[in-house]
Amino acid sequence: MIIELDIKSSSKKFSVNNVFCIGKNYVDHIHEFANPEIPKEPVVFLKPNTSIIKNNGSVSVPELEGKKISNDLQNEVELIIAIGKDTYKVSEEKAIDHIFGYAIGLDLTLRDIQAYEKSKGLPWTTAKGFYSSCAVSEIVEKREISNHSSIKFSLDKNNDRIQFGDTSLMIFNISKIIHYLSHIFKLVEGDLIFTGTPKGISTLYSGDKLCAKLEDLIELNITVE
Repeated sequence: MIIELDIKSSSKKFSVNNVFCIGKNYVDHIHEFANPEIPKEPVVFLKPNTSIIKNNGSVSVPELEGKKISNDLQNEVELIIAIGKDTYKVSEEKAIDHIFGYAIGLDLTLRDIQAYEKSKGLPWTTAKGFYSSCAVSEIVEKREISNHSSIKFSLDKNNDRIQFGDTSLMIFNISKIIHYLSHIFKLVEGDLIFTGTPKGISTLYSGDKLCAKLEDLIELNITVE
């Protein structure tokens, strides 16, 4: 299945390959949890690209045998890096050259399942990779961003601002993330990288309206079913 994202002000499409995610990348978000620990290296997990939903889509908790598998769906708004060319063992100094553009996204999380998986030393895949867990906007090309070290983004829930982020506050900046991932996994054209969420996670309920913004360039609207 080929997942294609729109590119702002272009007729071309961005075909998605892998979806990498960086966890625990904002100190204020880490302190939302008990026993906070600042990581020494990026915390990496993956989402299947079939979990992607686009602008004006909807997210829902999966059901198994007629029952929802989670009671705690939560929001995490994040800046997304869109990789523009194959990238293997790139230096931090040259990392920006491998970016095609940026998007705004939501890493939707089943927090109760994640907490259980963490307590048992299990992978987070169910909590993070379920269908509709990966909301992604259109892509804005790199040249539209004036300052790659301080990109601002936000999330409103039902018209109330609940999250605000600035990439200057990330523990691992954009160049470090690309450098790190390219040495371990090899990045390829079409990869997306979620870069972590700031504080402001909350439980979502049916009917909630989410609006994520990347500066004044892109908007992503999602409804909770």
